[in-house]
Amino acid sequence: MEKPQALLDIVEGELICVIVNFGQGSKVIKIAKKVGISGGTIFLGKGTAQSRILKLLDLSDIRKEIVLLATSKQKALVALEELNKELKLEKPHHGIAFSTSVKNLIGVHNLKCDFDNKIIKEDRGVKNTMYNVIFVVVDKGKAEEVIDAATKAGSTGGTIINARGSGIHETSTLFSMAIEPEKEVVMILSKSSLVEAIVESIRKELKIDEPGNGIMFVQDVNNAYGLYEG
Repeated sequence: MEKPQALLDIVEGELICVIVNFGQGSKVIKIAKKVGISGGTIFLGKGTAQSRILKLLDLSDIRKEIVLLATSKQKALVALEELNKELKLEKPHHGIAFSTSVKNLIGVHNLKCDFDNKIIKEDRGVKNTMYNVIFVVVDKGKAEEVIDAATKAGSTGGTIINARGSGIHETSTLFSMAIEPEKEVVMILSKSSLVEAIVESIRKELKIDEPGNGIMFVQDVNNAYGLYEG
């Protein structure tokens, strides 16, 4: 029996996030298109490497592209497997791909979700919230402090994305004109066992509880490729 259009417009799904080196974002979009995911959003960012040699060579900040793709749970599994295969994510420094749950997908017109399909293979990638992703939104220039605080608690790095804020505590005025300062979004993938310590370290160092100092939230990671220890 065919489902009503309203249910097709509002369905549970997955948000795929792919972090790759600069210039690889378009390739991610093409791979996703092959498995039926049309469209995506590419953000510019930078990764933070923990290698002492890279830091000595002033190469510790590496330009990255972050690709976001919204799709159904079933299609997300297929897409992640294909991305892993095409981008060789099993090799170090080739990128990271993971997915998180999305309660509602609205306006994804090309999404076709098989509501009766309950069979999902469980042998792909890292499964079932072994990892979490921590998002921290702070004023521009504070991202490195977030990374440092996270590293103290066991994190191995993160990805920094430029953004812009419009909260009541973040606006200032210049000649009676409201100015919205630039923001930085820090995205940190971590083992679930380390998340509490990382969050507390960032919270303490950045004084996140004080108004205007930032926002932090944590999401479960359902599937992940390209994650390595050390």
